Amino acid sequence: MAKTMRLVLASASPRRLDLLAQVGIRPDAVTPADIDETPLYAELPRVYAARLSVSKAAHIAKRDPQACILAADTVVAVGRRILNKPPDEAQARKHLTLLSGRRHTVMTGVCVMAEGRVWSRTVETQVRFKRLSDPEIALYLDSGEWQGKAGGYAIQGLAARFIPWIGGSHSNVVGLPLTETVGLLEAAGIAVTAP
Repeated sequence: MAKTMRLVLASASPRRLDLLAQVGIRPDAVTPADIDETPLYAELPRVYAARLSVSKAAHIAKRDPQACILAADTVVAVGRRILNKPPDEAQARKHLTLLSGRRHTVMTGVCVMAEGRVWSRTVETQVRFKRLSDPEIALYLDSGEWQGKAGGYAIQGLAARFIPWIGGSHSNVVGLPLTETVGLLEAAGIAVTAP
């Protein structure tokens, strides 16, 4: 039976809000979880994404135990190497140079917490970048679009021109795998209806 429970999105990402709106979900509140996002020693990317999503949900659930909390964390990985949000242009350039001409994996850990229960899932999508020229990297860096993006790029923006192929969920690469997220919310008893 669907419950009438407040839904809180534990993320400041406007992309996640836009994605949820696409499938008719409008959280009652947006409360970003301010937690330490430093990877643990030798932590694998998939484990890292899952851990952060659960940690974010738990952090907000302590403050709002009556709500249903939706949290997510997206990680870009080349093999075992995690490419976090670059803090500056120099690091963004290193990320783009590493991604150039190769495949990488985008993993999003999604967690729903409600009434003391936890539902979670980690979704992986393979992404291939074409070989990038120095002028293409410079143009992208000048756009500023890399700021605040895992791996230093946004598939829904200018970087789409660099990506000839993906294998898996497109919305996952943007920041939230929608099919799986709706499934988790429904498993928690949250009514997900059309807009």
